[in-house]
Formats: sequence, C-alpha cells, structure tokens
Amino acid sequence: MSLRFTPLHQSFVAEVSGVDLRRVFDEPTLAALRDGMDRYGVLVFRRQPLTDAEQLDFARRWDGTLHTKTGISALTASRLGNEALTDISNVDENGDPLDSADRRRIYGLANQLWHTDASFENPPGRYSLLSARVIPTVRADTEFADMRAAWEALPADEQARLLPLIAHHSIAYSREVLGFSFSSEERERLHGNPQPLVRYCEKTRRRALYLASHASHIVDMPVAEGRLLLRELMTYATAPQFCYAHAWDNEDLVIWDNRSTMHRARPFNDKQYRRELRRVTTLDIKPVPA
Repeated sequence: MSLRFTPLHQSFVAEVSGVDLRRVFDEPTLAALRDGMDRYGVLVFRRQPLTDAEQLDFARRWDGTLHTKTGISALTASRLGNEALTDISNVDENGDPLDSADRRRIYGLANQLWHTDASFENPPGRYSLLSARVIPTVRADTEFADMRAAWEALPADEQARLLPLIAHHSIAYSREVLGFSFSSEERERLHGNPQPLVRYCEKTRRRALYLASHASHIVDMPVAEGRLLLRELMTYATAPQFCYAHAWDNEDLVIWDNRSTMHRARPFNDKQYRRELRRVTTLDIKPVPA
C-alpha cells in the first residue's frame, strides 16, 4: 500500500489515501498511520466500507483497549449489541427517526457541544474512530478544533497559569447544562473524573489544552471563577483559525486524537433525515514495552 497524507488545514487534519483499513495488519503500515496521527491529530479516510466487526477489529489493531463505559450505557443498552460500538445515530431499533421526546435523542443533542470522548473516564479516551453508514442529503458536518495550536498560540504567562490546573469532567454535567434529567442512580454511575487542563504527549513533545463541555469546574478554584475560565478558554480555542469542518460522505471513516483535539456535531433536521454513524474509542493506556 502507498500511503499519502494530504493536509486539509493549516495546522492539523489530513486526508489519507492509498489504504484499505480492512486489510491493514502489518505493523509498518500501522506505525505509519500512527505517525500521521501524531502529526495531524485528525485523519480522514474516504471509501472505507467497514462492517461493525471490521471497525472494532481495526480499532484494536490500531490502539488496543476499547472504551465500553459510554455515558448512554447508564440509560439504556445499545441497539447494536456491543457497548464498545457507540451508536451516533438518530434512529430507533426499527430504523425510524427518534421521537422528539425520546430520551436517547435529547441525550444525543449534547454531541453538538464541543467535547472530547471519554474525558470523564479514567483512563480517558485516546483515539476515536467514527464510521459513516447512512448520511443525509443535507449537510450534517462534524467540526474539529486543534487544541495543540490553541495552546501554542497562548502567551507564555498564560501558559504558566494554566499548566498546573485540574478540571473535573462529568458527562452528566454536559447533559444537565441542556436540561437533561438523570435519576440518582444514573447520576451516581456518571460521577466523572479529574483531568489535567493541559496534556502533554511524550511522543510528540507537544502540549494541548484539554477542554470539553464535560468539564464542570476547576479543582481548588471557586466554582464560578473556574467555570468562567473554562468558558473563556472554550471560546478562545474554537476560534475559526483553529477549526476544520468535515462534510461527510457515505463510507467515510474519521479518526482523531482526543488528547489534542475537540469536536462537535453540527445540527441538521434530524426529524426528517436519517443519519447513522458508529464510533469506537480506545483508552489512553500506555503501551507495554516490547
């Protein structure tokens, strides 16, 4: 296979061609793809007709351990029959668009907030692989923001102020901001975890802001002050110069690094148009030395 990386943005994101991920088993090709991910943070693969099993298998080859404690699993079992396969869709078990009042639809609206996947878990998410199965005839983009470029553009004194801070992440918080109600049992299962506000990647030797709508407050800082800081950073880090919007085609696969990017779904008329995507997220577990 002859890999080619075509940049799609000035600081991150590349389209990868010359590869069929269903047939990538050799370590040199996997290593080259991981190197591309380290450089670009988001990789776009066109015409990747993956089945659920093929997507799961490739994710394991790509990065090992899969995330299965998804937030929505606290509410309902997956219609796909595998908790490692997150259903990013607007349809029910019969393939019909979800009713406006369906809890699954209301819960899923929070995907339109800027976030990183599984930042509320320990270990958090590392890479996410999102596969397009049914795409509407209207635009229903996913937008990405480069948290490394946002960090590197900050003044040195601001970097020094942010570097030691810890934020608490809870997926319940990001939903409750939109008015979603949890039972006490559901909320207990979604208690969340603290995460550094700035992450460092040993391999790339680069830092990135680690923001998400899941971040409810800054630890050891007054709640109001911490939430104001988080809102200001979110506005700053999602300025147009740091962002890229992916327009989906059927059979697209997009992989991103949750440690160096944020993303959000863009709204569309989900009561009229079907959209079905499958996401697999790997956990940020250090590899065992060879």
